[in-house]
This record gives sequence, structure tokens and C-alpha cells, in this order.
Amino acid sequence: MHHRLALRCLALFLGSAFLVGNLYGQGAVELPRTAARKEEQKKIGRAQEKVAQNANVDFVGATSFPEKELLSALKEQIASIQDSGLTAARADDAAFFLELFYRKNGFAKADVRYSMPGGNRLRLEIDEGARVIIGTVNFVGNDTLASDKLLEFILGPTRQRYSKAERRLPYVKSDLDEGIDLVRRLYISEGFLNVIVQEPHVHEAGNSVVDLMIAIVEGQRFYFGDVTFRGNAIYPPEKLRAEISELLNQPYTDRRLADIPRRLQTFFKARGYYSAKVDATGNPAVARGGRVPVQVILSPGIVYYFDGASATGLRRLHADFLPKRFRSLSGKRYEPKLLDDKFREMMRSGLFSILQINPEPVEGNKLHLQITAEEAKSKEFGFSLGYGTYAGLIVGASFRERDLFGTGRHLTTSAEYSGRGSKAEILYEDPWFFDTDYHFKLHLSALTFAFDGYSKFEVGSRIDLTRNITKQYEVGLIVLARHVKVTSATIPDQFLGDTSYQENSIGFTQTLDLRKSPLVAPRGLVFDNTFDYATKAIGSDLEFVRTTAHVSYYIPFAPAETEVQLNPTADEQRSGFQRWFRQSMLAVGARVGVINGLNGTAIPIDERFFNGGSTTVRSFGERDLGPHVNGDPIGGEFFSVYNIEYTFPIFGELQGAVFVDAGNLLPSSSDAGFGDMRYAVGVGLRYKLPIGPLRLDYGVNPDRRVEEDFGAFHFSFGFAF
Repeated sequence: MHHRLALRCLALFLGSAFLVGNLYGQGAVELPRTAARKEEQKKIGRAQEKVAQNANVDFVGATSFPEKELLSALKEQIASIQDSGLTAARADDAAFFLELFYRKNGFAKADVRYSMPGGNRLRLEIDEGARVIIGTVNFVGNDTLASDKLLEFILGPTRQRYSKAERRLPYVKSDLDEGIDLVRRLYISEGFLNVIVQEPHVHEAGNSVVDLMIAIVEGQRFYFGDVTFRGNAIYPPEKLRAEISELLNQPYTDRRLADIPRRLQTFFKARGYYSAKVDATGNPAVARGGRVPVQVILSPGIVYYFDGASATGLRRLHADFLPKRFRSLSGKRYEPKLLDDKFREMMRSGLFSILQINPEPVEGNKLHLQITAEEAKSKEFGFSLGYGTYAGLIVGASFRERDLFGTGRHLTTSAEYSGRGSKAEILYEDPWFFDTDYHFKLHLSALTFAFDGYSKFEVGSRIDLTRNITKQYEVGLIVLARHVKVTSATIPDQFLGDTSYQENSIGFTQTLDLRKSPLVAPRGLVFDNTFDYATKAIGSDLEFVRTTAHVSYYIPFAPAETEVQLNPTADEQRSGFQRWFRQSMLAVGARVGVINGLNGTAIPIDERFFNGGSTTVRSFGERDLGPHVNGDPIGGEFFSVYNIEYTFPIFGELQGAVFVDAGNLLPSSSDAGFGDMRYAVGVGLRYKLPIGPLRLDYGVNPDRRVEEDFGAFHFSFGFAF
């Protein structure tokens, strides 16, 4: 079942168009029109490239680059000639940009002349000259910053055009000028406000190689000195200093000085002072011992409270949809975080491509929310094609309406066929049940499925009513009604239990999810628990209690802030093992479940637990761990699973994994415990996708018994536990 659900999700992702954005604060996400503009620019570039490669341009004297690369370098100029005709001005532009191309590649004395032989033909005569390569780079006077760090900045503008494997970089003066400025800015960021970075002294070392010597006068290093607060501080000075202590403990720079007002304004606004104004001034000229005194002027204003919302830009959604969603804020003290949480909730709904929220002061200390919206497309068709080691080939289709009748409610219909059966589903979702914070789901389904040993037909419905108590903790009520009929079986009747029955139950769920990102980088703890009760009092043929619990903990080997480093230092570049180790992760998990019949109820086979497979003990095939009759699994009333997995990077998005699993499946709930434990030791591959990893695992059975396999392969999608 997990295989089918996982691969269906993956295939829907691959077969549908999704908009993925990062939400930062109360503004618009990256606009679809921005992406469209970028795509249009790429399209223009491809068209220009095609024109350039078929242009009437002759290159004379070009020996260092192939003609195709030179044409590509001039694609914009050639496209202009193609559109408007060849003139002396356009020919001169082409010669100039080709000369610039050569100089960018180290041909400092390159000279390009043009001529127009006739028609629309352009002739470019090139005197390449020698290509000059940078030899050694020496720094003088850099007492504080290491030379290898400065070298990264000096050569950075040139390096970004070449692979890291390229050791011989060309001498390009314009790049070095940019590198000098980068070094100067680096020193300033370290508090050396008066640093002097001199122009490189160039020494010709022969064979078109130049050595560079760069002199640096570091000067005085400045730090923050005394900080005084003026105006209506409201809070004690020590509390305000604590808010900016991270800045004050670093070297003094204008950028950090400018950050003081921003941080203190954020501090005041988080406490309701919407109109807070803060200004900070520092004067390095009067610094003593390099300590710069800073004066902060505070004007926090008054505390504001939310007072309703109004929206513009809605076309399909009802006019009162957004005001209702923000109604819960009315009367509460202004807090940017509350507004940000609501903004993210609205964007996650998929109803909007643009959402801007502007608080406007009204009636003294009230804030009215002016919301500007642009609705996203509400309809989505999806087609899926996949494969699972248990279900075989999987083919499916779905249709989703995110905005049912202008209410913002969701309706999804889907159908799926696999090598083991077929399924049809209808899902209705109301994320704001009766305009409250409760999330309502109604799920209707019909399916046929052939398990090992028996086949079944099932129709049913499920109602979920959930609510987030906190951002991480969710509780819910479940009402389940399903009719199950075993249509064929090779398992003897006495091991099947009832083969046609109605099961009605009511249950409770709770989930505590402290993970940072459940789909991509799940660091942290997740715990969930379910309990359900079936009784004849609500029309059920069966009577039982059932409960499950699951806990997983994901432990990365690097803090969150060091997971992605766009500009690693030279030391980190040399330490491949350190970077490899930082991208690895250890995950541990445990699951347990028990079902107990009441008033003499024998638990039918389709209500029992099964173990083994891609998400449990991976040395066994799907549902293959535990009691068997004539080679077919018959399930049990108690199961437990324990997993440990270590993942590590291999190349790009490809990861490796090693794991150890343990678990059991016991026939009777009265036997619940750690008896008859089975194990798996294995390896696997992971390929990271935006919606989770593709997984290929092989688990070995270290205590194989008679008629058991040595191990099992599993191909699946999503995290194992």
C-alpha cells in the first residue's frame, strides 16, 4: 500500500505543473510573471544563438577559439545585424565586443578590426596576441587576514567563469580591479574602515606568465564602543542592548550600524509598536582605541491592535473569503508573526499566486489590513505512471478543484489501476470548517486489491476533523465506516475470520511534528498516535479497540545554518571529508500497534497488522514477516518496528544509506512484547526530489529461517519511517 501511495504521489508530481516558492514575510512571493520573463529571456537567447550560428561572419586570425564559440559570444550583435542590416556602427560594435571577449579570456593585447566585403557579410580580422596567465599572487601587509582567503576574493571574478579544475587562470585587468574592490570590502566588513588595497604590481615571469604583488595597509580596526539610548526607551537599556548584542560583539561597520535600527524596530513591532522609529549614529572620527561610540534614538509610538481586513483582486473567490480568514486577528495586539503565519497559511492553500498585506492605521491605535490578491489557477489535472516492487505497474489520473463554488474548499477525484487492483476516490476538504480553525476532510473510496492469499472489495468513507493546538501539535477526531468483502482466498477459512462485514469506528489522533522540513531535510522529532474504537452501538459488525504509535528522530551532522554554503572557504574546500560528513544524517524510529477484539470478536484478516516491506523490516518482502499458512501471510494483532538509518552524499542529489531494522508480528494482542524479533541489515540509494526521495534498498536477513529469503529489494518513494 505504501508503494502505491508513494509512487502515485511521485508520478503526479512528474506529470503536473506545480508552482514552488519561498515565503518570506508579509509580501508577494516570487511572481509567476517573473519566471515567465526569465523564460522569455532564455527563449530570446536561444533564438539569437540559432541566428548567430548561421550568420555571414568571417573570422580571420582566430586560432585560440573555435568559430562556433566566437559566433556565440557575438550572438546579440549578430541578431541586431540580422534584424536591422549591416552598418559601420554595428560592425564596429561587433569588433569591440569580440575584442572584449578576447581580453576577458586573458588576451590583454588583442586587437580586432572589421571590414564589410559586400552584401550583408562581416569580416573580423583578429590579432590575438599572447594569452597572459597569472602565476603567483603575493600579499604584503595583510597581518590580520590570511593570504589564501584574500586570494579567493582577488581571483573570484575570474574564477567564476572557469571550473575549479582550471589551475591556470588568465590575467584580466578588469577582473583584478573588481577583485581589489572585493578585498577592500572584505577588510571593511572586518572593521578596517580606512584600509588601503593598492593596485597589483605586475611582474612578467616569462612565457606569457605574470606574477602579482598586492600591498595592503590595514590601518586601525574599529569596534563598537558605548551605546547610549535617547527618547522613549520603554524597556531597560540592558534589554535593548541584549537585542543587538550580536552586532555589538562584531567589528564596527556602517552596515552593522544600519542594522541596529532594523533589529530594534523589529523588537518593538513584535510587541505591538507598529509605528516604531529607531535611528542610530556612530562617529569613527571620535573613536578612542578603535571604539566607536553609538547613539540610538527611539520613538516607539503607541501599541496597535488589529481591526478587520478588506481585500481587492478576488475574481472567483467570494468577496468575504479573505476578511473571514483574517477575522481571528481582530482585537489582538499587532504582531508581525501573527500576520506572517496567516500569510503563509493562505499561500499554502494554493489559491493565490500573489498576496500582499498592508496594515493601515485607522482610528487612533487600530490597524486595518488592506489585502491585494491575485488568484492562482484553481483546476489541476494529473496523470501518473509508476512502478512498485509490490503493486507492479501503476497508472492513474486525477482532477482537483481548489476553489469549489468560490468558497476556497477543495475537491479531488482520482482513479488508479495497478498490477494488484484498482481504486477510485473522492476527497472533499474544508480547511476552515464553518469558518473556524478546524480542518474537515470527507474521503469516499472504493477499491479492489489482491493481497498474497486473499483478494478483497471495499467501499468506505472517512471523516477527519483536525485542529492545530500549536504550530507543531495537531489533534483530530476520526469517524470511519467501511464495508469489506473477501472475494477470493487461498487461506483456509479459519484463518480469515469474517469475510463480509461492516466496520464502523470512531477515533482520535494526535501529531507532534518538530521537523524543519518533512519532505526534504527532516531534522528533528515527529510523534503521532492513533486510537479507534469499533462498536455495535454505531452499527459496526465488529467490536475492537486499536491503537498505534510512531516516533522518529532525524539527526543531521551539521547545524541548520551550515547546511548550505554558497561560498565555502579555502579550508572547507580542502576538507572534503568534513563537507561530506556535514551532509550526512542519522535517523532512528520506532512504531508499535495493537488491536484487541471485544465481546468475543475475532479480528478479520483485513483488520490485522502486517510487517515487512520498504517502510518496516526491509529484509522481508511486503507483508511477509510473521505468521504464514500455506506460504501466505495471515497478519497479527500486535506489531513493532525499530529502524536506524545513516544517509550520506555520493554525488549531487544522489545519496547512499546503510540501515538496521528490527521488528516482530505476533498473532495475539495478549502476546504483546519483544518476542520473536526479526532483523534486517542493508544498504540503499536515495535520489532527492523536491517532494521527497526516491529509494532503492536491499535488506539482508541475518537470522534466516526455513523457507525465508536471504533478503529483499525494495523500490519506493518517500522516507522509510
